[in-house]
Amino acid sequence: MSYSQRWQEVFGPLEGDARMTLASTAPEPGASGPGNLKHTGGPWTSAAGTAGDLRTSSETSRTALGPGHEGVTTGGAGLTAVAALAAVRTSWEERLAAVRDECDALQGALRKVAKEMGETDIGVRNEFAKVHGNPEDKR
Repeated sequence: MSYSQRWQEVFGPLEGDARMTLASTAPEPGASGPGNLKHTGGPWTSAAGTAGDLRTSSETSRTALGPGHEGVTTGGAGLTAVAALAAVRTSWEERLAAVRDECDALQGALRKVAKEMGETDIGVRNEFAKVHGNPEDKR
């Protein structure tokens, strides 16, 4: 079986003005509706906001561990569980700090992607406008 024949099986016979297009793209330039392929900052900005919220809640929880353990050392003097509890507290403080720091870095990276994707849309739209002979169409 030749390469061409395999493509025929996959895509079927070519009829009329058949052409391969990207998934989710409009069938013709300028068409509107669910077939347009667009990058938006929305999902990236939303994810960045979620990372920021998680960063804030992680830090709030980490700082709440200290006051939550006040008096445990004196109230539990002589108990071996106090030392174990201190170790667990330290472990959670470290974990929550790591989550906080990771979310902080992720938030910045996601915001950068959102900005770059928006700039990509504008640049691609301008280049297509040039190809279609209307360089002033920069909607």
